[in-house]
Amino acid sequence: MSEYVGKQQLLAELEDQLRSVLTVTDLEKTQSVMLQLLNNYDVERRAGVEDPVVASRDFVQMFVDAKITEGRTRNTIARYTYILNRFFHDANVTAQETTAFHIRNYFLQEKKRGISDSTIGGYRDVFRSFFGWLFNEELIRKNPCANIGVVKEEKKVRKIFNPVEIQAMIEKSKNLRDKCIILVLLNTGCRVSELCGMDVKDVDVENREVIVHGKGRKERTIYFDTVTAWNLRRYLKFYKKQADEPLFPHRKNNERLTASGVRVMLKGIEKRSKVEDVHPHRFRRTFATNMIDRGMPIQEVAALMGHEKIDTTMEYVYQSKDRVKKSYEHYSA
Repeated sequence: MSEYVGKQQLLAELEDQLRSVLTVTDLEKTQSVMLQLLNNYDVERRAGVEDPVVASRDFVQMFVDAKITEGRTRNTIARYTYILNRFFHDANVTAQETTAFHIRNYFLQEKKRGISDSTIGGYRDVFRSFFGWLFNEELIRKNPCANIGVVKEEKKVRKIFNPVEIQAMIEKSKNLRDKCIILVLLNTGCRVSELCGMDVKDVDVENREVIVHGKGRKERTIYFDTVTAWNLRRYLKFYKKQADEPLFPHRKNNERLTASGVRVMLKGIEKRSKVEDVHPHRFRRTFATNMIDRGMPIQEVAALMGHEKIDTTMEYVYQSKDRVKKSYEHYSA
């Protein structure tokens, strides 16, 4: 296929020429005007310039290959690949041509589609990693993400499950496996990916602990209460599970249950129990909040949840008005 210099390349060259004489705001306004003007013209093809999508996919593959050698997980690699290839396909621009203007415009179009700020913030993190790597490898002359600011997210109140809701979900579980999944999510604070990765041999029912493999392949030990232990003991005995088998397989076969499978199961419980917003992350928030309410130090809660930064753990803790008021009354008396 013959290749071409597109309108985005002209904008990139314009930016190079005007960066030293215009402010950032004026430069972006100029780019916008030029883009509208160029839409009235055809662009001639010429040989020797790569197709934007194909060329960018080559760079994406080089990037993910580097991340694989650094030990990134399969899920992380898949996420990088999907987000980057989708950007280059939609923006119709090569990695060398990409400017801050293209990235900001892409974010704007995503917001218009109804994509949340938190998701767009995740895009930014991927782009910063990708273009930063290209720049350090001297595959591009400038890093277009260098001046892309943090995407501010709307602070929403994310409530936890109350005891009535928890009891309703347990009662509406179809079988012992589903009941154990709810109890493990609720009483260990593990991620859904960690739950799906558990094998029978990882669980020590007598000592009420389980080994999980978290983000970055980091192994840690987490714990569960006596109620969860009692149900897990019944579950393992009833299904006669072997040590090397997945702890929670699909019901129709012995293959490992996936994160999407867990979410589908929880949505079924949501429908039957009439409890709103049943998903794995809400169990994790409930665990963190309950532990803090019972007096566990935040550092220990962070360790159980696999967080390196306490600030991350605090994002999971639901600050109810009643709890804040009681704390105020205690310390102000």
